[in-house]
Amino acid sequence: MAAAAELQGKYQKLAQEYSKLRAQNQVLKKGVVDEQANSASLKEQLKMKDQSLRKLQQEMDSLTFRNQQLAKRVELLQDELALSEARGKKNKKSAESSTLLSQEQKSVFNEDLQKKIEENERLHILFFEADEQHKRLEAELRTRLEVLETDAAQHQTVVDSLTRKYTDTIEKLQNDKTKLEIKSQTLEREAKDCRLRTEECQQQLKNLQAALGSRLEESLCIINEKVPFNDTRSSRYNALNVPLHNRRYQLKLRDLAGQALAFVQELVTALLNFHTYTEQKVQIFPIDSATDTVSPLNQKFSQYLHENASYVRPLEEGMHHLFESITEDTVTVLETAVKLKSFSEHLASYLGFLRKILPYQLKSLEEECESSLCTAALRARNMELHRDMKRLIAVFEKLHTYVSLLVLPSTKPEGLLRTNYNLVFTNIAASLHGFHDILKDISKHYSQKATLEQDIPTATQKLITTNDCILSSVAALTNGAGKIASFFSNNLDHFTASLSYGPKGGTEFVSPLSAECMLQYKKKAVAYMKSLKKPCASSVPYEEALANRRVLLSSTESREGLAQQVQQSLEKIARLEQEKEHWMLEAQLAKIKLEKENQKLKNSLSGHLTETIQEHSVFPNVAEQKKETTEKSLREPIRSTSLTPDGESREDLIKNHYMARIAELTSHLQLADSKSVHFHAECRALAKRLSLAEKSKESLTEELKLASQNISRLQDELMTTKRSYEDQLSMMSDHLCSMNETLTKQREEIDTLKMTSKGNSKKNKNR
Repeated sequence: MAAAAELQGKYQKLAQEYSKLRAQNQVLKKGVVDEQANSASLKEQLKMKDQSLRKLQQEMDSLTFRNQQLAKRVELLQDELALSEARGKKNKKSAESSTLLSQEQKSVFNEDLQKKIEENERLHILFFEADEQHKRLEAELRTRLEVLETDAAQHQTVVDSLTRKYTDTIEKLQNDKTKLEIKSQTLEREAKDCRLRTEECQQQLKNLQAALGSRLEESLCIINEKVPFNDTRSSRYNALNVPLHNRRYQLKLRDLAGQALAFVQELVTALLNFHTYTEQKVQIFPIDSATDTVSPLNQKFSQYLHENASYVRPLEEGMHHLFESITEDTVTVLETAVKLKSFSEHLASYLGFLRKILPYQLKSLEEECESSLCTAALRARNMELHRDMKRLIAVFEKLHTYVSLLVLPSTKPEGLLRTNYNLVFTNIAASLHGFHDILKDISKHYSQKATLEQDIPTATQKLITTNDCILSSVAALTNGAGKIASFFSNNLDHFTASLSYGPKGGTEFVSPLSAECMLQYKKKAVAYMKSLKKPCASSVPYEEALANRRVLLSSTESREGLAQQVQQSLEKIARLEQEKEHWMLEAQLAKIKLEKENQKLKNSLSGHLTETIQEHSVFPNVAEQKKETTEKSLREPIRSTSLTPDGESREDLIKNHYMARIAELTSHLQLADSKSVHFHAECRALAKRLSLAEKSKESLTEELKLASQNISRLQDELMTTKRSYEDQLSMMSDHLCSMNETLTKQREEIDTLKMTSKGNSKKNKNR
């Protein structure tokens, strides 16, 4: 019925709109009719003007014709005047008598001609003015006619479009009306059916109420007669009962934890990018480290920013550990969420990192404002960012405070009352929304700052790209914060309603011990159901069972002997496994030694090869030297034997000696040149090998640094996980000790109560 009323309202609204549009259509039609009447009157005026123009043209033609006649008459008169003058020369006497008459006639003709000429000029002026006025009027009327025609066409198109629109709307409204009528009929039928069903349901409800009332009376009678103690009536005793395991709740909570993990991963990536690009920006602006030295403040700031990964990455790891701790086979409430503590610790370490870099960041912004490149607008943006960073730290402190409050139920249950859970969650949602708002302000101010820095004359491409990277990281950070805030607000009811639940009908909540008992009972129930689902083993035939019984009875081995044999075989298996592990270790050591020996052999072979190459390069030189020394030794005795006291022979000998010496020195020079070329080539090869070795050394040192950093990080993670596990084990051991003490006390109380009840029963019997 509500749907029918809504559709009826929509139909009435459409009808009202249709009536309004219809009235507008009538107004437009009247306007079009008026414009058509105006255009018709203008056309009639145009026709009248055309007629007057034709009349004026006819008058003009008649005037031109009369003008031509007058001109011809003037010519005739001039001819007659010339004839009369010629005749006057012939008969002066007769002319003298007629001069008076001719002058009078000439004066009359001249006056008449002057009047006709003036009248002709006046008519020409009037015709020209009438023609210009007619042209102007015709142009105005034509332009007005064109405007009116265009307006009429536009109005006609508007009228056509409106008629089409109205016809379409009318058809739609008619279709909607028919649909609504059909729907109203179906709804009426459904309403009748619903009335019948409600009557039937009311009758069934009455019957059920009566049946349940009778059963309730019977069950109350049975409880009062048979049940001596009902622990569900007291909240204290009901808290000791084990609640049911809610698998659907666990799956929902794991799904929410997975979504939160994805959002935290996005946020961590954006934070890493933001800190890294901020470090690059500090190295570039206002002083570029490539051209000048950066201030000590910015150097320290960039050094601290370089350590951001060691504080930001653990947030993702802590959230991942929390996600892994929430499974289908666990009970996840605030009292059992132990992994939330590690996430809170990582958040506290990141908050400490932000507090550490905040003074340097604020001083860096102030130093940037004091530089000569900073304009007034840029200084204002820097001060806005100065305020935004302080607000960001305050929001992170709020978040850490509320998250640490959520950790208290798992570490110190008395530290946070269960009635305050809802308030803590609402404050976390409000803090997340505040975090999102602050990031939006930071993104806005950073974008304005980047545009102002881009307008600086000394702005480099490196600064522009770094600003773009910072803006993209801040935008990603804002989107991630908005997603987390909306996610937490949308699921706030689920967090506040179901993060603590207890036994059925009780007001108390799940404790870690009851959660452990719940899981144990669940495992036992699952094992029992699996055992029920197992098919029964096939039974042994009767004859075979009798034969096996005879064999067992005739066997000399007893059960103890078989147990000893099993024990011995188990010990032998353990010993063999130890030997196997020992020999596997020996084989690994031998393999490592073999690899080392192979490496040494390769190194020795490469050394021998280089020595042989050097010897081969040196041996030809030595052979040449030996050959020269032998030739010299052979030449010298010959020279000494060939010495004579003659002067010419002595000069020849001296000449030959010096020529031989020159040849020897040239050969030595050529040998030295060849050696120098060879050594130069070897030096170049060694220099190349040295540069390659230095490059490999640098790459290896970088890899070594990365490996050492990874080792230190893994060691830190190992220490943190070890500490957390030790703390958890100590807490669990303390908890178990306290529970054992309470159990022993309860047992003692039960024993004392049993003894007192036995003594009372004996006294009653004696009485």
